[in-house]
This record gives sequence, structure tokens and C-alpha cells, in this order.
Amino acid sequence: MNAILALPRLRPRAFIATTVALWFATYLALSPLADALVGALPVAPKSRLGETIRFFLYDTPKVLLLLTGVVMVMGMVNSYFTPEQTRVMLAGRAEGVGNVMAALLGIVTPFCSCSAVPLFIGFVQAGVPLGITFSFLISAPMVNEVALTLLFGLFGFKVAALYLGLGLSIAIVSGWVIGRARMEAHLEDWVRNMPKAHAAVGDDRLTLADRLEAGFASVREIVGKVWPYVVVGIALGALIHGYVPEAFMAKLMGRDAWWSVPLSVLIGVPMYANAAGIIPIVEALLSKGAALGTVLAFMMSVIALSLPEMIILRKVLKPRLIATFVGVVAGGILIVGYVFNAVL
Repeated sequence: MNAILALPRLRPRAFIATTVALWFATYLALSPLADALVGALPVAPKSRLGETIRFFLYDTPKVLLLLTGVVMVMGMVNSYFTPEQTRVMLAGRAEGVGNVMAALLGIVTPFCSCSAVPLFIGFVQAGVPLGITFSFLISAPMVNEVALTLLFGLFGFKVAALYLGLGLSIAIVSGWVIGRARMEAHLEDWVRNMPKAHAAVGDDRLTLADRLEAGFASVREIVGKVWPYVVVGIALGALIHGYVPEAFMAKLMGRDAWWSVPLSVLIGVPMYANAAGIIPIVEALLSKGAALGTVLAFMMSVIALSLPEMIILRKVLKPRLIATFVGVVAGGILIVGYVFNAVL
């Protein structure tokens, strides 16, 4: 047992190869295992209850397995991107190029909406322009590795790639628009008057074993924090999948109703969830006839424009800047929803 526990430190490459093989073997076994479990229950597999149970038994381990795998990998990648390094990379960048860099960094850095205030303060202190800061803050929660991996696992490469491209476009354009509006005066006074700090990138000498430990730490921190949202999201998705009539959902969130996209954004903003918790609901809504663009607009609004994040940001932003941020991002999400509905 001690040798097994020491394997990540003593033989990290062997540990990675063994873990990847076990991960794929487990993933491939999930569907037949769910079918066998439902078949052993005293319910008809094709009944509403049977379909609901099957959805829950299959999606729960699938989403948690995908989540654990991607968080582990990105935890190792994120060991290269400390907050100080991120600020250094963005400080002094010109608009346009800086917005693109900030949005791309948002994909691979381990920051979410709960980090909004300390990140915002750190960026302002490092001299990162306001618009570039917003490009990062929009991209980090919305176009993150968890969302992209789960979208790829559930819906395939085409949907994940479209989401990536359009999500990055929202982050880049929204940040650029906010930057061009020159709204620095609408930062809270105590934030605007902070002394500038200049962070330096430290000497990085982490070994592969150290990065594995960083991956494990990310799994403990992120998966340990979000798994209840995942289970609740899958439970809601299972109920939608099993009991919500297709005709009702197609009428409410179908592509023929022009108002379905703005309605989905309005419904999503007051909610609080992360990508891992909301994507199972997206999967269930799609299975019931909801349009892809409408459902993804709902998902984006939950992740990028949640009411709790707005409350947090109010500590550093004045109402006019928050309203501008919400309006610009919501407009981008509406465009994404209509584009997805038009092309898919």
C-alpha cells in the first residue's frame, strides 16, 4: 500500500500512464453498467421513471469522471500560471492584443467568478487596462476548461468548438467595448486610488511530481467544492429528461420562438451555478426539444452573469460600470444564442 501511495512521487510517468488507462476503462464501462443497474430494478427501463433513473445513474459518474480528469490535467497546467504571472503577462498590453491575450489566458487559468474581487484588485494594481481586465474576467468563468471538456464529452467537437469561438468573441469584444468607453472613473474610489504594484515572475523549478501534487490539490479544491452542484444539476436534468413533455419544452425554448433566447438569459441571470452543474441540465433540455442556441444562452448567462457575481463585483465597481458590463455581455450572449439557432 505504501508503494502505491508513493508512486506519484517516485515514478510519476508510470502513475500517469496507469491512471489514464484506468480512467478510460472506467468511462467506457459506465453505459453498460447503468443499463445493468436499471435492469435490476423493479421498474420498466423505458418508462418515465426508468429513463429518469438511467439518466441519473449514467450522467452522475460520467460528469464527475470528466470533471475529475480535466481538473487534474488543468491543475498541472495551472502550476505554470500563478496570479502574479498572469498579471505580469497582461500588464502594459495595448488594447486589442491585450484583450485577445486576456481571453485566451482565461481558458487555462484556474479562476472563477468567486475570485472576481481579488483578481480585479490585483489587475488594477498591476496596471492592467480596465477593458483587458474585463476580457479576462468574462472568459475565465465562461470559456473554461471544465465547460469545454463537458461540452465535448456530451455534444461533440462541433458544439465545443463553436462555444469556444463565440465565447472568446464575447470576452474579447465586450472587454474592448468597455475599454473604449473609458469608464475608469466608475471604479470605486478606494480601488482607483490604490498604489500600483509591479509583480515579478518567480523562478519556476517544479518537477513533474510537484505538478501532479498540484493536480491533486485542484481536484480536492474544485471537485470537492462543486460535486454537490453536479449531483443537484444531474438530478434536475434527470427529472426534465424523464417527465417534462417534449412539446412543452420545444414551445418554450424552441428555435421558432424569437423570444426564447432573451427569456433564457433573463431566467439564467438570477441563478448561481457553475459549468459542471448546469451542463447536465443543458443536456436534458436538448433531449426534450429545446434549441441549442437558446439553451447555451441560458448556460452562458448563469455562468458569466450570475447575480452573486454582480453582488461581489459591486464592492469594486460603481453601478454604471456594472450595468455596462451586464449590458455588453448580455448582448453578446443573445447574439451567440441566435447564431447557434441559425447554424445548427
